Amino acid sequence: MNAPSENGEGGCKVLGRVKLVELLPEDGAASGVYTRAVEELSLSLARYNAAIIELNGEDTALVRCALDSAKLYFRSRKSNSPSWNPSDWLNLSGYLAAPTKEMYFYRAGRSPEGTALEPPPPCMPEVFRCFGKTSRASLSAIAHYLRLRGDAFGQLLDDLPLVKGEISSSVLTATAFHTSGSGDKSVIGYSGTPDEVEKGLLSLIASDTPGLQVKDPNGHWYLADTAMGPGDLLLITGKTLEQATAGVRKAGLFRVVPASSPAIVSSSYRTTLAFRLMPRMSATIDCKAVTDAGHVVPKGHGPVPVKTFLETLEAAEKAHANGVDSKIEAANGETTLRSTLLDPLTGSFLEDAMASVCGHSYGGGTLQRVYASMLCATCGAAVTNDSLVENLALRAAVAAFKREEQRKQEESKQVDVVPLRSKRRRESGELLKLTKFRKSDKDSPPSAEKDGSPQPGSQAKLQVVLPFAVDEKVLIMGNKRTPEKLVGREASIISQCLNGWYLVRLLDNGESVRLQYRSLARTSGDKNPIASDDAPTPVPAKQEP
Repeated sequence: MNAPSENGEGGCKVLGRVKLVELLPEDGAASGVYTRAVEELSLSLARYNAAIIELNGEDTALVRCALDSAKLYFRSRKSNSPSWNPSDWLNLSGYLAAPTKEMYFYRAGRSPEGTALEPPPPCMPEVFRCFGKTSRASLSAIAHYLRLRGDAFGQLLDDLPLVKGEISSSVLTATAFHTSGSGDKSVIGYSGTPDEVEKGLLSLIASDTPGLQVKDPNGHWYLADTAMGPGDLLLITGKTLEQATAGVRKAGLFRVVPASSPAIVSSSYRTTLAFRLMPRMSATIDCKAVTDAGHVVPKGHGPVPVKTFLETLEAAEKAHANGVDSKIEAANGETTLRSTLLDPLTGSFLEDAMASVCGHSYGGGTLQRVYASMLCATCGAAVTNDSLVENLALRAAVAAFKREEQRKQEESKQVDVVPLRSKRRRESGELLKLTKFRKSDKDSPPSAEKDGSPQPGSQAKLQVVLPFAVDEKVLIMGNKRTPEKLVGREASIISQCLNGWYLVRLLDNGESVRLQYRSLARTSGDKNPIASDDAPTPVPAKQEP
C-alpha cells in the first residue's frame, strides 16, 4: 500500500484496495493471495476507517448500469411522496423524498404488509445480490483477521437464501442528491449532527461523483471516494460490528460534502448506491466468539438484543442532536482508551510494544508486519532493527489497564452475588418467623412454649405455619415478578409449594398460576403477614394430641 497523501481537513488518503475475487472464502488452508488481501483490508480499516473493494468486470458493468438507471429514474418522476420520518429508517421501503435528496429503499423478499410499492429502479435486485455477496465476504475476512471463524457473525445475518415469506434486514438505497439547498448530512441515514455513523455491521457505497468524507482514527476528515472508479465500493464498518467485536473493530464516521463545495466536482445530480448489511431484529449480539478467541471483553459489551441495541443508538443520536449528553457516549470513553492500547490488526493488547524513530509504536501483528517490511505501518518511514526500542511507558499502561479491568470484573461479580445472598437470607429469616418448635414431651417447660425455640437435650419437632391456607380466597397485590395482567384479581389457594410459593386458581376464569407469598393478601383487607414489616405474629397450628 502506498503512503497516504493528506491535505488537512477534507484532504485525500490512498486507501487500501482489495479485489473481491481475492476476498472470497476458499476451502482448505488460506492461500497467500487471500492472506495478503485480508491484511490489506484490515490495515486500511485500522488506519483510515475505510477500504475500497474492487469488483470484477461483470459486476462493474452492473453497478454502472444501476447508477445510470437510478439517475434517470429520479429525473423522470415528480416527487409525490410525503416527507419521511428519520426515525423509521429501520423499516424503510420504496420511494421517499427529502428536501435535498430523493431515495429508493429496496429490500429483498416480500413487501411489508399493507404497502403497495412501485417497482424499483432497474438492476436493483441484481445489485442487491452483488453487494450482499461482497459484504459477506468482507465480513468473513474481518473475522478471519481477528482469529475468529469466518462465520462468527453468521447468527446475526439473514438466511441465505431468504426463507419464503420473509423480507431482508439488509437494505439497498439509491439516492440522488440535489445541488439546491444545503448539503445533506448522510448518504444512508439522516441525523441532526454533521456526521453520521453506520449502525449496522458494515456498508458498501458506490457513487458516480465524489462527495463522501470519512473520519480517520486521528480525528481528521478526508475525501474517501475521490479515487474510486465505477467498479469500486467504499467499505465502512458499523456500530453493530463494533459491539460484536468488543470494540476491536471500530465504527467509522462519515458525512456528505455539499455539492457546492470546492472539494468536489460540481454536478447537477450526485447518485449513490449504498448497501447496509443489517443484523436480524430477532438476533442477539454477544461476544462469545471474541472471548473464545482469547480477546478480553470489557464491561458494556455483554449480550444485547439487536432491536434494543439499534433503538438505543437512535435514542442516543437524537439526544446528541438536541444537545443532551448521552449516557452511551459517556460510557464509550473507556472503550476508546482500550482501543488505543490494542493492536489494530490482531486486537491483542500491546504488551510487546516497540517504538520507532518516527515516533510511532506498535506491537502484536503490526510489529511482525513492520519486521517483515522494515517500514513503519503508520507513516511508511524506513525502519531498522536498531531503531526499534521497547516502549516501556506503553507497556506499563497496558498492564495497569488490564489490572483495572480485572478489578472491575471481580467487583461486578460480587455486586451480582451479594444482593442475591441478602435476599435469600431475608426470605429465610421471614420464613423462620412462621416456624414453631414444640417438644414431644408433655413436661416441656413454659419457657420453651413462650419463645418457640427448642431447649437443649429436647427432641423438637419443626412445624411451619404459612400465612395462607388451602381454599382461602386471596387478592393478588403483585410484586416485581408478578405479570401486570394478574394484579388486582381474586384467586383461591390450591396448594402450598416450597420456599413460600403458592399455586392459586383465578376466580374469574379458572386459570392456575404459581405466585410468591409476597404478592398475595387476604380479601378481607388484611396485609400479607410476611410482606409487611409490622406484620402480626402468625397464629400457631393446633397441637397434635
